[in-house]
Amino acid sequence: MAAAEDQSLANRRPKQEPGNGAPTPITPIANTGLAEAIMNGGRIYQLMVDSVKDYAIFMLDPAGYIASWNQGARRIKGYEADEIIGQHFSVFYTEDAKSIGHPQWELKVATKEGRFEEEGWRVRKDGTQFWANVVISAVCDERGELVGFTKVTRDLTERRNSEQRALADARRLAEAESANAAKSEFLTAMSHELRTPLNAIGGYTELLSLGLGGPITTEQVDYLERIRRSQQHLMAIISDLLNFSKIEAGHLVYDITTISLADVITTVVPLVDRQAVAKGVSLTAEPAHPECQAVADRGKVDQILLNLLSNAIKFTNSGGSVRVVCSTSDKMTAIAVTDTGIGIPAEKFEAVFEPFIQLGRSLSSAHEGTGLGLAISRDLARAMSGDLTVKSQVGSGSTFTLTLPRPLPETPRSRKKAPKSE
Repeated sequence: MAAAEDQSLANRRPKQEPGNGAPTPITPIANTGLAEAIMNGGRIYQLMVDSVKDYAIFMLDPAGYIASWNQGARRIKGYEADEIIGQHFSVFYTEDAKSIGHPQWELKVATKEGRFEEEGWRVRKDGTQFWANVVISAVCDERGELVGFTKVTRDLTERRNSEQRALADARRLAEAESANAAKSEFLTAMSHELRTPLNAIGGYTELLSLGLGGPITTEQVDYLERIRRSQQHLMAIISDLLNFSKIEAGHLVYDITTISLADVITTVVPLVDRQAVAKGVSLTAEPAHPECQAVADRGKVDQILLNLLSNAIKFTNSGGSVRVVCSTSDKMTAIAVTDTGIGIPAEKFEAVFEPFIQLGRSLSSAHEGTGLGLAISRDLARAMSGDLTVKSQVGSGSTFTLTLPRPLPETPRSRKKAPKSE
């Protein structure tokens, strides 16, 4: 029964002319020898081809008319066997491809070279397009005469979409990196341009404060102090911008050595004494154990601790306190700065480390700054194989902890043996 059905399909005349509009001499498929080749190809082989669902595998006669159809072709292209067998294979091509005779050209190449392969758009029964890999192979009989073609089509739409998404992501990344580079160059240039006049302002303010320009009144001393504070504030903002641009551009250099965190605390804490006194905040530093050492860049650690202390004092009300403690564990050393300030909501713990974000900022806020300090500090800490984290409760204060790797313990092999005495 199946053989009779196959034979009836094979004896059909094609349903339409080739898509280029030129008439093609039509030979009944049964008379080309292709039908016999299909029928005598072996039942097992036919079952194997028909069971393939991921590939459309079918036969064409020498003029390009479809002579067989498998399940994969039905799934990918949407046609049932009795709908498509006998039609010209150009039905699967776009109008643009058919208008230039592309389907016929494919058969010419396959006939001449024995094989044709390409990737391109193909059309399903419902008119939708898919990206296909197409392989057409010439089939010849024992005398070397062409009896038709095998055509294998695979739907690569998802793969192509993934590639297109990857290309788009790469393009966006390249554009973002280019924009970041341009921004970093701009910030660096502007920072240097602004530093020069600000340094001059600071210098002349100092000269006037010393009375080198003549006697000054108490009121003028207050004015000069305001100018000095404003100049220092602008210089701090510029330094933050410059550091941030260097970090983003990867231009910061780290001098990693073994340092004493006790020395860091002793050096940095006095730098904010004046700020704490002016704010009415108690500032204390617990004595650090000699083993509080870290492998880090001393200048960068000083910068991080100075930023943490300045922030703690800034966000702590008069009568509050700020405390600095150093501790060690097996592999890490930590400096914790704890304040009794306004605190941070738990959902904002990560946000405080984002650049240009400062919690509690408003047009009327007294909290000045760029919102870059914590972002820079955490980037510096992580670049030194450490981290900067926060624990806080609204209304009860915050603890910012800088962790850094400890020096590796000295092993017996690393110790030099003392020379034996003669």
